[in-house]
Formats: sequence, C-alpha cells, structure tokens
Amino acid sequence: MLVPAGEAVAEIEIKKSRFIAITCGVESAEGARTRIRETRDRYPDATHVVHAFLTGPRGDIFGFSDDHEPSGTAGRPVLEVLRGSGISNILLMVVRYFGGTKLGTGGLVKAYTQAAQEVLKTLPVEEKVERCKIKLTFPYELFDQGKKILFQEKARIIEEQFGLNVEVIALLPADNLENCRSLLTNLSRGAAIMEIL
Repeated sequence: MLVPAGEAVAEIEIKKSRFIAITCGVESAEGARTRIRETRDRYPDATHVVHAFLTGPRGDIFGFSDDHEPSGTAGRPVLEVLRGSGISNILLMVVRYFGGTKLGTGGLVKAYTQAAQEVLKTLPVEEKVERCKIKLTFPYELFDQGKKILFQEKARIIEEQFGLNVEVIALLPADNLENCRSLLTNLSRGAAIMEIL
C-alpha cells in the first residue's frame, strides 16, 4: 500500500474560479479533521473547502464533504480519485474561490476531479512500512558511526539530545530492528543501549 511521503499543492482555474488542491498524509479521521480546520483558518475567505480522506489499515476508513457545493459534485468525486490512486492515509482538500460563473453540476464534478488528479501528480509517495519508535543511547565517540547505521537501516531520526551521552529518538522499520540492534551492539561492544518506546 502506498502512503504520502510529503505534501503537495496544485492550482487550476476554470471560468475564473480558482481551485487550490492540497494533499498530505493523515493517520486517522481525527487527524484529517485537524488538518481541515487548519486549512479553513489559512484560507478564511475561500468560498468552499471540499475534502476527502482515506485511512485505516486497509484504507477502509474514509470521509468526504461537499462543503455546501451541490450534493455529490465535490467531495465524492475527490474521494473517487483517491480510491483510484492506490494511496491510503491521505487527505485531499480543494479550496475554491468562486469566480462569478456557475459551472453546473457536471462542470463542478469535472473541476474537482481535475484538481484532485493534478495534485496527486506531484505528491511524493512511498510503500507503507510498519515502524517502531526507538531510543538509542550511546557515547559521543560513536555518534557519527551510529547515525550511519541508523540511516543504513532506513531509520527516521526524530530527536537528538546531547547530555552525558547522545540520545537519539528514531522511527525504524520493524523488519530492520534486529539487524540494527546487532550492528549497533557490535559497533559499540555493548555500550549502545536501544529501547523500544
């Protein structure tokens, strides 16, 4: 299953109406609602903020809204584009600024579909990987070599703290956990401590 590896924005104009499509990753329906609120705050003068999202282990949790466009002309077409994309854990919003010319129901479906398709063309995606959160503590002299191992094992470093030792919080693919632990133990001769958070 593919998931977003970043965010994307695309804009189209149809009969003087602006359609700004924004897409990003979300882990839950609540996460989607939070991002929708933030987008409404960012575009307070927009006529509509239409959205659709897909999330859940199999992409089976979804939601959409026409945001006062005629029923079925906005949110559902965006959702159908998402379903056809093969991407999950995704929120797609289309911010519309009305240009003064009504598009009709067919025109709205076409416009929202096109905006959703355009933004997905530029969205970076990756295979969904189950990750575990780890905390790694090791001496300063092993910091550079330890980071190399983490990057080699495809870890994403979230936080680094420098005290008596170096502490690194990272997200590590679950399949790489034991190999990473073994490499770090060998490097540090047991001085590196890995905890699963």
